[in-house]
Amino acid sequence: MLQSILRAFLRALVTLFLAMTFTFVILRVSGDPLHSLLPIETPPEVVALMRQQWGLDQPLYIQYFAYLGHLLRGDFGTSLLNGQDALTLVLSKVPATLELMGAALILAFGAGVPFGILAARNRGGLIDRFVMALAVLMHSLPNFLIAILLIQLFAVSLRILPSGGGSTMAHLVMPVLVIGLYNAGIIARFVRSSVLEVLGQRFILAARAKRIGESALLWRHIMPNAALPLLTMLGFLVGGMIGGAAVVESVYAWPGVGRFLVSSVAQRDLNIVQTIVLLITATMVTANLLIDCLYILADPRLRHRASA
Repeated sequence: MLQSILRAFLRALVTLFLAMTFTFVILRVSGDPLHSLLPIETPPEVVALMRQQWGLDQPLYIQYFAYLGHLLRGDFGTSLLNGQDALTLVLSKVPATLELMGAALILAFGAGVPFGILAARNRGGLIDRFVMALAVLMHSLPNFLIAILLIQLFAVSLRILPSGGGSTMAHLVMPVLVIGLYNAGIIARFVRSSVLEVLGQRFILAARAKRIGESALLWRHIMPNAALPLLTMLGFLVGGMIGGAAVVESVYAWPGVGRFLVSSVAQRDLNIVQTIVLLITATMVTANLLIDCLYILADPRLRHRASA
């Protein structure tokens, strides 16, 4: 088991390194950041001085190794816009994003799991078709479209929720609905498939032959087995939610990391963009690493295979 965890840890490190390198190279070869940061009438000698000060006049590989050296010392650089520490600026936005992601994840599982079970237990019936149609609809509509429709309904027409900002709990409602319901559709479809697969197993038929109640059958035999694939999906779900948060936070002016990333990309604040991408990648890699470990601990077959 320890070898499996070590292999997963090494894969995580390689993924993190590749993401960091890819982001660094793409940002440098996609254009000169000074063209976006400085006014067009800036004298050429000032531009040259700034380029020298930020090391942008050096060859790409020298810039890269200098960046690696600073990272190993825990230095993520400074914002090219205001000179503040990049890591401190990014971390100041993290609580707002965690608040949004946590609430959306609770809504996604709170709605997706029961609806998935309901659809599976009524397979082929009206309820099943209705739940699956609703799940496909929630998953198919783009986030920004749902966000705009909710603003039109709750902020413009009914005037019961603020259209943007992040100072009160009321500001949280619409972003959570957008992200949570989108992912609830994915979870409902996945839970339905997992439950149906378990329902076809022989031990379920044997349990029913022993006249075990449907409620006990569901929570003691079906869900523990159907929940294992959900662990695998959780890692992908976290990644998708972080990616979708950039759009939703921008639409609702939510003061989180996603909105900060979009504005930093537009302004080509290289150190801020690199720090955010690195932290997002580290979060996704850590989430998947933890899920791999949980999967090994939860599934006796994997524990046996790992220890063999």
